[in-house]
Amino acid sequence: MTIETLMQTDAEHIRNVFGQYDIFAKKIEKRYGVSLVLRDGRIQIGGGKRAVARAKTVLNELLQLSLSGTMIEEQKVDYIMDMEDKGISVSIREVEEDLICHTVQGRPVKPKTLGQKQYVDAIRDRMIVFGIGPAGTGKTYLAMAMAITAFKREEVSRIILTRPAIEAGEKLGFLPGDLQSKVDPYLRPLYDALYQIMGAESFLKNMEKGLIEVAPLAYMRGRTLDNAYIILDEAQNTTQAQMKMFLTRIGFGSKVVITGDKTQKDLAEGTVSGLDMAERVLKGIDEISFQYLSSLDVVRHPLVQRIVKAYEDYESLHNNGSGHNRELHNRELHNRGASAFKADGRADAAKKRRNEGPVAKADGKADTVRSHSNERAHAFKTGSKIDIKKGHRSKGATYDPERNGKLNRGRFHGGSKTRKKGR
Repeated sequence: MTIETLMQTDAEHIRNVFGQYDIFAKKIEKRYGVSLVLRDGRIQIGGGKRAVARAKTVLNELLQLSLSGTMIEEQKVDYIMDMEDKGISVSIREVEEDLICHTVQGRPVKPKTLGQKQYVDAIRDRMIVFGIGPAGTGKTYLAMAMAITAFKREEVSRIILTRPAIEAGEKLGFLPGDLQSKVDPYLRPLYDALYQIMGAESFLKNMEKGLIEVAPLAYMRGRTLDNAYIILDEAQNTTQAQMKMFLTRIGFGSKVVITGDKTQKDLAEGTVSGLDMAERVLKGIDEISFQYLSSLDVVRHPLVQRIVKAYEDYESLHNNGSGHNRELHNRELHNRGASAFKADGRADAAKKRRNEGPVAKADGKADTVRSHSNERAHAFKTGSKIDIKKGHRSKGATYDPERNGKLNRGRFHGGSKTRKKGR
């Protein structure tokens, strides 16, 4: 068993690192199978050599965050452990030093993960940025913060926020009110972010002046957007024509951020998403950057991160799967098909034999009746002698053409040809 001791630390930072009721310390112990003991202001880590080394790395990172004045949250603890498990060396302290702006309540808006930091840096450096990732990764919120910061610094003259007005899986029918009232429900997430960062009063004042515009994507056709910060949200719900139309609206001095989650499409079945097509067509073009966020970058409630991760694993397993699993699956389907084919063949043969018996018998009877009919017709035409029922009728029963084909009956066994009158 290996025991490591961290540097002596103030009680304030120990409480920040361990969390309320030692909740963070318990998470670390459970994840790595180690024990954490606090003695004389020092943290002792006991356990296997590799487990102790990993736990020490996580605790050192958390201590550095606490010393920089950051309030440690469960999301940060989970993120640092996830990055350590993947063998990715990252300094959360350096990531969180990149302050974008403050909300009206004074809370700092800054990237919280390495993926978010790369996303923000791409927005600064490129003219068009695609932010693609699951829900809760801060795609829209960080883009709004960057847009408001640029607007306040007068780097752009206006902000334009847009998204396709598509219902999420259910038909709401006709909505009451004027045009703005009809589209507001679809744009509410953008309003919420603006209120938090800019404040309702400042937002409404700039909106009345036309400096901030929130509109559905359908209103973009025919416009040229110069010196503007443009954000297209929910881009996975655009069609190919809509995406091309939007990208060709960009004018001089403008910056564009396009966000979308390819796992949450509300398009009609069979419709190709404009985001998917843009990803295939525009990769490799200068001034266009594609940034990808994952479940590791989710900054909402920790349960949301686990939900997103569970869906990613499920879709990866069922949509892609390993080559070996696909081969076994195809082989099983092939064997099932061959067995079913053989069974169907045997069933068809048995059915054919069952059907052929009655048909053959019926055909035999039909041939016999047909043969007798032909013989009678021949006798009628030629007047030749024929037994009506062989072995049952007497001799001499013939057809007589002069009697219009009527039968000349011969003598029956035990009787005469004619009966005497009166008998």
